[in-house]
Amino acid sequence: MRDTSAASSSSSNRRLVHRRSLSIEVYARDDGLWDLQAELRDVKTRDVTLSERPRPAGVPVHDMLLIVTINDALDIVDAQSHTLFSPYASCGDHDQAYRRLIGLNLLRGFRAAVRERLGGVLGCTHLTELTQVLPTAAIQGLAGLTQIDLPVSEAGRSADMPFQLNRCHALRLDGAAVAEFYPRWAQPAAPQRARGTMPTPQVEDETP
Repeated sequence: MRDTSAASSSSSNRRLVHRRSLSIEVYARDDGLWDLQAELRDVKTRDVTLSERPRPAGVPVHDMLLIVTINDALDIVDAQSHTLFSPYASCGDHDQAYRRLIGLNLLRGFRAAVRERLGGVLGCTHLTELTQVLPTAAIQGLAGLTQIDLPVSEAGRSADMPFQLNRCHALRLDGAAVAEFYPRWAQPAAPQRARGTMPTPQVEDETP
């Protein structure tokens, strides 16, 4: 159940002036590959003028679409981008820059490689923002549908350990959730180790 109490607990009256929406959809393809379709949309509740062009309330200021195709190892085998709405006519003139994602792996050095290939003027700020959510979205989308092939083995980690374990605070090996739902993998907290500081796996969703 969704808890909406935090969203309504403000002590001051307020009004919505801007909404940024991020949407990531995962598609299973007939050829055995997977499409991650990520979209970023900015919408204002008032009329604005952008590059001397009026933009009525409710019409997107930004609407950017990024589609990457991956295999079971989370290697990117294809990538394309689309600029549907933008403040400047030249926003989409990045000359297929996001095809530079092809060949990267979502779990190994992905974010650093994106910064190198698409940071700053090499790409679009908002399309590059979308790349940052792809690794965890891919894991969620493929979970239960296929065996995710890790690009490398992780030291001290059994090959048959569920992929999600020890990758976040709730599913740390010395935590209550693992003890209850994954007792085979539960580990007691070592006396010399602070609570929740199990060794972290060296995969992309745990690295800067």
